[in-house]
Amino acid sequence: MNVETILAWLPTVALAVALAASAGLRAWLPLLATGALARLDVLLLGESFAFLESTPALVLFGVATIVEVAGDKIPIVDHVLDVVSTFLRPAAGALLTASVMWQVNDPLMAAGIGIVLGAPVAAAPHFAKSAARVASTATTGGLANPVLSLLEDLASALLIILAVLLPILALGVVVVVGVLVARWVRRRKRAGVAG
Repeated sequence: MNVETILAWLPTVALAVALAASAGLRAWLPLLATGALARLDVLLLGESFAFLESTPALVLFGVATIVEVAGDKIPIVDHVLDVVSTFLRPAAGALLTASVMWQVNDPLMAAGIGIVLGAPVAAAPHFAKSAARVASTATTGGLANPVLSLLEDLASALLIILAVLLPILALGVVVVVGVLVARWVRRRKRAGVAG
């Protein structure tokens, strides 16, 4: 691969990674945003993924977004949603990644890229978020969880906006936050071993 090819693909890969990371926080919001933006001709999707901008898909994504965002503010419901999302968020990340890989003419290849790249990228923030929720529940009895949920909503929405407007910056944010979270997790593990 030459430098020109890498530079041509970089914005698309950055968009894909940022959307997948956003799905790690909220599964349905990035699907809704991606479908709506594609419908408005702001985002280009691969031909095989045009269904994301269909009216039935947008209605489904809209209702599911409302349920996810509202339900996540209720302590017991947020736990159930988190368990279900363990599978849903990586799948959404894979779908989002594959859908914006419009340069890949083969839908099977795009799906493979989605699975290899998008699913793990979405899983990472999901698991970090889950760990933060466990810590919050343990220290505040779950009282801080709705505030954390609101911050997750905002972070997911901001990441979607950055992904569309400034994909390279969004990728940088994902990488920096990923490194910071990895360091935090390592410190917590060391503290647990030492304590």
